[in-house]
Amino acid sequence: MLDKLKAIEERYEQLGEELLDVTINYQRASEINKERVDLEPIYVKAREYRQAMKSLDEAKAMIIAENDPELIALAKADVDDLSPKIESLEKEIRGLLVPKDPRDDRNVIFEIRAGAGGDEAAIFAADLFRMYTRYVEDKRWKVELMSESAIGVGGFKEVIFEVKGKGAYSKLKYESGVHRVQRVPSTESQGRIHTSTATVTVLAEVDDVEVDIPESDLIIEVYRSSGAGGQNVQKNSTAVRLHHKPTGMIITCQDERSQLQNKLRALSILRARLYEIEEAKARAELEADRRSQVGSGDRSEKIRTYNYPQNRVTDHRIGYSSYNLPTVMDGAIDQFIDQLSTQDESERLASTGTDNE
Repeated sequence: MLDKLKAIEERYEQLGEELLDVTINYQRASEINKERVDLEPIYVKAREYRQAMKSLDEAKAMIIAENDPELIALAKADVDDLSPKIESLEKEIRGLLVPKDPRDDRNVIFEIRAGAGGDEAAIFAADLFRMYTRYVEDKRWKVELMSESAIGVGGFKEVIFEVKGKGAYSKLKYESGVHRVQRVPSTESQGRIHTSTATVTVLAEVDDVEVDIPESDLIIEVYRSSGAGGQNVQKNSTAVRLHHKPTGMIITCQDERSQLQNKLRALSILRARLYEIEEAKARAELEADRRSQVGSGDRSEKIRTYNYPQNRVTDHRIGYSSYNLPTVMDGAIDQFIDQLSTQDESERLASTGTDNE
């Protein structure tokens, strides 16, 4: 780690010297300044760490060399104060050295689909939708419904929504996967426990320039939105069904008031899905010899079980359980996300070799 910190400090100072060059052009100055700003948090912590290590060495040397009991006591107090500070700085620095996912600060497109279990699976999908919207509200982020396919019993075959907020993807990306519920459905007369599933997909929002979709790859159909009727019924064809020919994906949007808005939303979902497909291919190539249980985006694997009779929620990736299911279903999922994030960070840090330096 010390070698990496030294290289970063030298690079930061070199960039500072380059900025002083009066012959530098604006574009190059902008590039240098961006790199320097990115390195600054690590540079500041590295300097603080080196100073703390120097002070610790001096205090330890004083304990050995001094005969004055008062000075020795002061030196020991310094050691007691500096040791936890250095440990904390090391943890912060290791976190800063972990390669950051460039998508972490982006908005999120969230998709929840009912899986096995019929109506009960659709009701569970609606329960998850409520859980996530409560979590998002607590973070003071914003939820915008993009598409929904509801059923009469108060559930969803599918619901797609956008979460807007800084760092949304960094938190919610760990929710991708198969979620399982075990409970007695309200329609079950004999009190038998049923198991149902819902699949959650979390996609980072993608800019137009990142994924180019030729018009020739699309079939776009418009139709009248279904609604409550009466004065609210759509007299114009504003709903959009978008068919992406190369992948066969079909996306429908009807919750916006205009055809253009629905088309833009559908394209946004498509771009995010296509980007995720390419990212998944890249991850598979890079991690062919290292299977990551956290943040891998493997949606075929059961990640969490919600067991109502036992009042338990278990995340199978980290082996962690909460025995306060109602609170979890009300949006209190930080306990899972924080531990998943910590494990993900540790694994990525280990893959860089920083722990062994």
